Amino acid sequence: MSLPEVSFSELHLPSAGEIVLFSFKEQVKTELFDKIDQAVNGALTRAIAAEQFNGKFGDTCVLLTPSNAFSHIVLIGLGEHGDFNQALAKQAGGIAAGVLRNKTTQLDFVLDQSLSEFAGQIALGAVLSNYHFDLYQTDAEKKRKHKKLQKINFFVPNPNLAKNDWQKLSAVAEGIYLTRNLVNEPANILTPPVFAERIQKLQSLGLTIEVLDRSKMQELGFGALLGVAQGSNAEARTVIIRWNGNPDDHEAPLAFLGKGVTFDSGGISLKPAAGMDEMKTDMAGAATVVGLMSVLAKRKAKVNVVGVVGLVENMVSGNAQRPGDIVRSASGQTIEVLNTDAEGRLVLADILWYTQDRFKPRFMVNLATLTGAIVVALGHEHAGLFSNNDELAAHLVKTGQGVNELLWRMPLSAAYDKALDSSIADMKNIGGRDGGSITAAQFLQRFVNNTPWAHLDIAGTAYTAKARHCSPKGGTAFGVCLLNQFVEDYYEA
Repeated sequence: MSLPEVSFSELHLPSAGEIVLFSFKEQVKTELFDKIDQAVNGALTRAIAAEQFNGKFGDTCVLLTPSNAFSHIVLIGLGEHGDFNQALAKQAGGIAAGVLRNKTTQLDFVLDQSLSEFAGQIALGAVLSNYHFDLYQTDAEKKRKHKKLQKINFFVPNPNLAKNDWQKLSAVAEGIYLTRNLVNEPANILTPPVFAERIQKLQSLGLTIEVLDRSKMQELGFGALLGVAQGSNAEARTVIIRWNGNPDDHEAPLAFLGKGVTFDSGGISLKPAAGMDEMKTDMAGAATVVGLMSVLAKRKAKVNVVGVVGLVENMVSGNAQRPGDIVRSASGQTIEVLNTDAEGRLVLADILWYTQDRFKPRFMVNLATLTGAIVVALGHEHAGLFSNNDELAAHLVKTGQGVNELLWRMPLSAAYDKALDSSIADMKNIGGRDGGSITAAQFLQRFVNNTPWAHLDIAGTAYTAKARHCSPKGGTAFGVCLLNQFVEDYYEA
């Protein structure tokens, strides 16, 4: 799945095709509106009156074949001018592309001076909305019915500014496509070894890739991660991805880590059958880290970053981990495994410890589809944020608001920690039903060794069961925009 071609040209009115036009509430009929309206003999004015279109954000007005020249004219409302921002621009682009989804292969966006600075984000939204995972569809008729955009043209007052913005944003779009492709792959294809092989192909971007196989992880004492993997015929992998974009910076690198359970059956603590197919997405945290690292490399970010992903499959077999087993983690701490479906925290325990011990990073941010409890708490609008560092947490929350990938900070305290006490090991891997997302985070905190750390529980945001403005059904790549912007705003030279 490749991105459509995006071009930016000097502002003029296209003479034919599919036109997209935007209007704020304060002034629906702009100079551009009037020019297009004249070209279609007043059809646009008649349409907004019939549809009672008033420029409210997200409102649409569609004219079908308003003249011999134009196939469609789409008018999108942007709301109040003073409330408009980059995040809404991306959303508006997604809405615009979605209106004519499956109907055309080319769109022409016409933007006046008030929207010139937002052209890149509008393009990003349109491109992300256009994503469609059809790798395994062989029916040619079905593929023909789903027309994907091949070209998006922008006519703007300042095309050079838009081109410069798009140069960076196209890298973000490609990273999001990569992440979505990984999340949407079926688990019989994307096993841990295959996932590792796909990451290795990113070396062509200038990334340094190191793969730890089972024997190396045994040597390092990854008993928690390997315990999860022991029921599967597909061997576990840990992959270290490094981007050294600022060789003159001798400070410690930034670190991002991801849970990569390529399929989660729950193990012997078997999940219910309904919805188990979606457990192929339990590697979304790892996919997001991979997508992020590709973005940093493609846009040549002036920063040094390490990404670490733990890749396992949690399966049921005669060799599967049992409830009641005790494993020894890389930190030396022992864990009583009372529920084999609380496996993601075991994977993260070892890679968190390994990362802080080997790389001594400035901070660690891990992403994981970790708990159903976070979905109960926050639904699908926010990811849960847990952190031992107020400044790190505040920067992540602020960045999330700016890119509309929202985080909600959840508590951590010793009172919750007590729920993990075990009478026969150093800790249990579950703390009971109450506060499940919090006790999971408390568990992870035992392996960060005082390194500034944030845990993003993305169980409610990494996958969508129905299309949203910029996210078709499936993997959303939540976190790629957020963490790329976070790095750019606070850590790049």
